[in-house]
Amino acid sequence: MEINIVFQIAAAGILIAVLNQVLIRAGREEQAMMTTLAGLVVVLYWVIQYISALFETVQTLFKF
Repeated sequence: MEINIVFQIAAAGILIAVLNQVLIRAGREEQAMMTTLAGLVVVLYWVIQYISALFETVQTLFKF
């Protein structure tokens, strides 16, 4: 597993958290929620390939 994905997720999380706080302070709670959801979708898109590889590895491990 590459360590770069961990740094990408951390950077995205920090960016989304800051953007969320700025939008909440500006009184735009709906846009803050949509930004958070969009960030979650992006991070899940990045991680889904690693989750798929994990499931394949577990499946081959327990295959008789």
